[in-house]
Amino acid sequence: MDDVNKVVLAYSGGLDTSVIIRWLQETYECEIVTFTADIGQGEEVEPARAKAEAMGIEEIYIDDLTDEFVADYVFPMFRANTIYEGEYLLGTSIARPLIAKRLVEIARETGADAISHGATGKGNDQVRFELGAYALEPGIRVIAPWREWDLTSRETLMAYAADHGIPVEMKRGKSSPFSMDANLLHISYEGGPLEDPWIEPPSEMWRWSVSPEQAPDEVTYLELNYEGGDIVAIDGERMSPASVLAELNRIGGANGIGRIDIVENRYVGMKSRGAYETPGGTIMMRAHRAIESLTLDREVAHLKDELMPRYAELIYNGYWWSPEREMLQQAIDWSQQHVNGDVRLRLYKGNVEVAGRRSDESLFDERIATFEEDEGAYDQTDAEGFIKLNALRLRTLASRHGGGK
Repeated sequence: MDDVNKVVLAYSGGLDTSVIIRWLQETYECEIVTFTADIGQGEEVEPARAKAEAMGIEEIYIDDLTDEFVADYVFPMFRANTIYEGEYLLGTSIARPLIAKRLVEIARETGADAISHGATGKGNDQVRFELGAYALEPGIRVIAPWREWDLTSRETLMAYAADHGIPVEMKRGKSSPFSMDANLLHISYEGGPLEDPWIEPPSEMWRWSVSPEQAPDEVTYLELNYEGGDIVAIDGERMSPASVLAELNRIGGANGIGRIDIVENRYVGMKSRGAYETPGGTIMMRAHRAIESLTLDREVAHLKDELMPRYAELIYNGYWWSPEREMLQQAIDWSQQHVNGDVRLRLYKGNVEVAGRRSDESLFDERIATFEEDEGAYDQTDAEGFIKLNALRLRTLASRHGGGK
């Protein structure tokens, strides 16, 4: 292990990565560079700096990546209406390729021999970090402590932390804290009582949202303005991508929107129970489909829906930097060139309803769709031939198999 002189660690300031600092120092006897990505977790950033300094770290990178995160990762993903297994808006998954990219860049800048992360050997994040790193720097060395050390549980980690004077926040009595991951798109919760899929998440766990029961009794209306498939303004006020998402989180959380509790299929082969808060993303998903319903051609919209599960799997499994994801992104982004206009939403006690949508590029033609007199815009007698042509194979089958005379 003496061939490793410097390691760049993805450092959150939490239990796992704080233990990893000391473990790397003791095991590899190497210099540590910490990298903390500010992608919207807010209050966690400066405590991470202070803890790294207290543990003797001299090279500390804390980068504000919030605008890059939303503009270059979250927004492109939402152009595809991406959702994994029908429920999960991929809040953790979409942050990993950006962190992997920056880890590799810092390793180059500092002359580090390796990068390291705190993902466990049972989870998806180890795959996401490492696939991203290898795609961007094929010869990079990765140190994954959870696959090397004998600290096999959060209890042993906490004991190690206590023995080495490493502080641990958010203890639940004598039990382990939740395993949490936060960024501007969501907060995820795993571990502790959530390991039993029958146990309801404790009410005090949630941080961003009120419960629907405690949400206001009045409806909140919201107007989102779209250009090229992205939200550029809220109620007419133009905002940066990060500001858009932060504001939607605030409004959505206040209305009890965005909580889910799911059991998902991890890429590594096991099922995992997690709880997620994604208020802004939940609003974005509903609104984007609404503006697309006006502006996308039918076959383009249907093809996008067919491609989306594959695209979602690529992100969930860690293939953001793969050629197939980039190929799909080209098609998705092309489809958004006419996705311009406004969506009006009605938020009420955990629900997001579309109250209206409009676009100068709308494909909705009231002259054709009307139930009233259409002034010759649509010849209803044309439908007879259309139906008979599409029924031809069905009639042939029925005749062949005795289904009729």
